[in-house]
Amino acid sequence: MLGQPTTFDLFSQDGTLLAKQGHRFESGRELARLTKDGADVFIRFEDSKAGQEAEMRKMMLALVSEPDNSGDKSQASGSPAGAKSRAVKETKSADQIRAELDSEPDWPYLQEQAHAILSKRTNDLFLRQIDRLVDKLSHYSQANPDGTLLVLIHLTSKDLERYSANHAVLVSVLCNIAAKEVLLWPDDLRKKLCCAAMTMNVGMTALQDQLALQPNPLTELQRESIDLHAHQGAELLGTYGLQDKEWIETVRGHHMQPAGPLAQRSLVERFSRLIQRADQFAAAISPRATRKPITPSLAMKALYFDEQNQVDEAGAAIIKAVGIYSPGSYVRLGSNETAVVVRRGANTASPLVAVVLNRYNQPHNELTLRDTSKQEFRVLNNLAPQDVGARLNIQRLMALTKTRTTA
Repeated sequence: MLGQPTTFDLFSQDGTLLAKQGHRFESGRELARLTKDGADVFIRFEDSKAGQEAEMRKMMLALVSEPDNSGDKSQASGSPAGAKSRAVKETKSADQIRAELDSEPDWPYLQEQAHAILSKRTNDLFLRQIDRLVDKLSHYSQANPDGTLLVLIHLTSKDLERYSANHAVLVSVLCNIAAKEVLLWPDDLRKKLCCAAMTMNVGMTALQDQLALQPNPLTELQRESIDLHAHQGAELLGTYGLQDKEWIETVRGHHMQPAGPLAQRSLVERFSRLIQRADQFAAAISPRATRKPITPSLAMKALYFDEQNQVDEAGAAIIKAVGIYSPGSYVRLGSNETAVVVRRGANTASPLVAVVLNRYNQPHNELTLRDTSKQEFRVLNNLAPQDVGARLNIQRLMALTKTRTTA
């Protein structure tokens, strides 16, 4: 449907014309604006008789989150352009869902949508939207974990406007990869873990966004809100109809887990500890108005030891899953080239990288892959994004996350 002309006029519920017949939607982002806050889109009743329901379904497939109206028997009234109109019910077949997931993700759009879900929190849609968003992130992080990490860590270093949503998405993905690849937790537990990670800061979404841009110290009221946000978030989830006590209690306890082995803890405590450590990593590599981010390798190393200076099992699981030099981070090589990590390597310290600046610190447009397990291309150190004067072509880098040829 993207790029193709619509064959009918589109209206809001109050009859406002949203798009005329023949309009071309060029991006999923433009489509999302049509259904802001989960609003329905309407066509004339006589148009739907001509089989336009199928075309509407194709258009809505491009949206990441949409309300499920399958149980809604009501019809909308109104007279757009003098015609009686009603909603065309949108449903998805298994084939449609698979087709959507098999397409390349639009990551900036997904993060915009995560921001809208977490900040608007439409009561009757919120839990379903979280569920669908987590399913998408889980699918993408399993289909291409290196590409997912690359783009999320890159976007996290660039976007201050939607800090809370970007942070939640990254933490959810980190937990999912560590739980799947290292801790070997089953699918149902990982789903619950990721939902809790996505909603861990629902009690302070707006405040978290504000603080990322705030140049001044915290006020007393802000400190109090931060201290209470985990409890308030857990209570909010209950008001939205969530009955999963393990999810709720994980949100409540995600800042309160002490050091110690995971095996000796309850399920909620294990979830909370893994989220807590992923949360600390994501916060450390994210810029704020008051400070620059640290490099991912420094943030990873901080996870390795716990508060008692012992090896931290949850932190070590994240390091094993993601690597000391995570995809999306910059490194200086033994060849004196600057590169961005595109794939995790055979061990946590030897990733595969793409050269972005040559040994003379000039742009390297070929994006040559280097295997840092080779002595001449060994990693000397991690570099902070603000210290690298290279512009990245994310689409080209994403393609390299699936390529196996190296120098």
